[in-house]
Amino acid sequence: MKATIITLSISLITLSSCQKQNHTIGNSIENTLETKSNKDQVSNLKKEYNLKPDGTSYTDAELDAISHTELMMMIHEPPRDTIQTVGILLYDGYFSLDAMGPLSVLSHMSPTKTILVGRKKGIIASSSNVKTQVDYSIEDIDQLDILIIPGGFVETYKATQDKELLAWVQKIDKKSKYTVSVCTGAWILGAAGLLNGKEATTHWYKAKEKLANYGAKYVNKRYTNDGKYWTSAGVSAGIDMSLALIDHILGRNYAAFTALDIEYDPEPPFQGGNPNKTDRVVTYMLEKMYDLGLEPYLNKN
Repeated sequence: MKATIITLSISLITLSSCQKQNHTIGNSIENTLETKSNKDQVSNLKKEYNLKPDGTSYTDAELDAISHTELMMMIHEPPRDTIQTVGILLYDGYFSLDAMGPLSVLSHMSPTKTILVGRKKGIIASSSNVKTQVDYSIEDIDQLDILIIPGGFVETYKATQDKELLAWVQKIDKKSKYTVSVCTGAWILGAAGLLNGKEATTHWYKAKEKLANYGAKYVNKRYTNDGKYWTSAGVSAGIDMSLALIDHILGRNYAAFTALDIEYDPEPPFQGGNPNKTDRVVTYMLEKMYDLGLEPYLNKN
């Protein structure tokens, strides 16, 4: 019995030593890669594109000598489009960041008017029960230059069955310059028949299958556009897409100004947020939770 305990103790010590050694080696490799990555990031940290005629950067003293109006003229770029109205659709159960992320970004497009349009007027509650007063309903709005449809979960699926809502989306799309979705908001665009034959992305949950049901080709990207149709992956990707929209419409200077104003410089504390970067058990558990959540409504229909 004593010999067995001694043998087991030696084995555990050896295993612990191996684990520590592997951990040290792993850390060394990670640190090397991280150092290289940091060097690459530092070398690309600032890319100056507002240069003097001779191709060199302005000094602070030179910038101090330039008036505010002249600085504004320096960074002005001819817009690709004139955008007068941006409307973000809200319905009970939408994901807060799906709507508020783009709202925070696109509200920088002054003097563009950015409004919230509800499935109904009054108080609309998000999936996290954030209540927002909405002054316009779909009955009040007949035209928007940009329509943005956020996603959600069960309520988004229900919206794909809402004929009145889908008819409104189709009506707005006829005159819009850009029709946009965030996350599972693409389900609503698809149900309205607007993604047929288009490349699109959406939340990772059964993304390829869901979009195929609407005749769309799934593209595994953070955001994508096919003509005037812009779609983004899950929730936080709506911020990336909105910045890309500003870049596309008003130019890089305006987009960089917006990103700097909201200090959009994401640095997540760990790798994740996508099935390809997340532990399979965690991903599988969340898939099953989504399946169970939708099952009663899928069976009903």
